[in-house]
Amino acid sequence: MQKTSQDIWLESALGQSLLGYEQAQYAAAVGDKFGFFAVQVGLPQIDTLANSRIPNIMRADIAKGDLYCQSDYLPFAENCIDLLCLPHALEFSENPHQTLREAARILVPEGHLIMTGFNPISAWGVKHFFVKRDCFPWNGDFFAISRIKDWLALLGLELVEVHFGCYKLPFNDEKWLNYFSFVDKIGEKWCPVMGGSYFIVAKKRVVNMTLLKPNWKQNPLKSRLVVNNPKKTKPTQKTNKKNII
Repeated sequence: MQKTSQDIWLESALGQSLLGYEQAQYAAAVGDKFGFFAVQVGLPQIDTLANSRIPNIMRADIAKGDLYCQSDYLPFAENCIDLLCLPHALEFSENPHQTLREAARILVPEGHLIMTGFNPISAWGVKHFFVKRDCFPWNGDFFAISRIKDWLALLGLELVEVHFGCYKLPFNDEKWLNYFSFVDKIGEKWCPVMGGSYFIVAKKRVVNMTLLKPNWKQNPLKSRLVVNNPKKTKPTQKTNKKNII
């Protein structure tokens, strides 16, 4: 099979650096998420669910994986997926808002959405603005984190965690990447919101969902133990004793 521009770029020095960072982030995030079904949609070059404890795992993409589908139309019923991972799905979706709408639809209440994307407010975003957008990843749409937060809020997805990484300058050359490796430490300490990649964890909240809690103040046995009152007996009549003279 002929390699795509995505395959070629991800095998490069810069691509491998990105995959290494995001693989570590997903491994740390999915380890404490539980349920029955987990799905990854997009970017099959990274295994976002490698560290997941969920028993049933599916991977979907346009032409690879267990299912072939687009991220904006997912072949799952409502409220059936406990964990959904979208690595760089928004940038390359024809309808990114619909992609998030589908994510909210298929997640169970309290289910988790984890996704990564490219940050436009970074050196990567600057390169995205100037280079020719004819190859991965520069041919995608880079969305600001504030815009994604608004989309999540509108769909009932509560932001749980967000952080940034990959502060290195986007040189696709191992020599230059090593030379400017110090930029990672500087960026993480002094400019934390200017990482080339963002990492988001969100949870689906359901409005007016009431959790039933046991009433510990009420003794559950007390109401079940019924004491039958004995039948009232008529008082014995006392005979008046007369003095017999």
